[in-house]
Amino acid sequence: MEDTRLDKWLWAVRVFKTRAEAAAVCRNGRVQVNGLDAKPGRDVHLGETVTAKVGMITRTLKVRGVPRSRVGAKLLVEFVEDLTPAAEYERAKQASLEHLLARERGKGRPTKKDRREMGRLFDFE
Repeated sequence: MEDTRLDKWLWAVRVFKTRAEAAAVCRNGRVQVNGLDAKPGRDVHLGETVTAKVGMITRTLKVRGVPRSRVGAKLLVEFVEDLTPAAEYERAKQASLEHLLARERGKGRPTKKDRREMGRLFDFE
């Protein structure tokens, strides 16, 4: 198998939606390969560990293969092994819930109706 550029690999295994986005994240220093910052043009080799900050999650991936082009979601297991701890996904889920519950600035305290609705949402009695 041939080696490929880091930004192309990140795009091909569906970590980022576009290759340009993957390259920008690499340039900003949010991608590491084996613990070292990596540029978008760095070659990716089998067995390497890639750590990428994607939104609120820091994903840790192990390179199992290099696809020729972007692959379907069902074929990802052939090319990447997800080593991301479950706590990362839980933390992102918690942050999204906090975002939903945030009140607009200047809106004041929740009304009695607002508190009842929050209680129903979280099954508080």
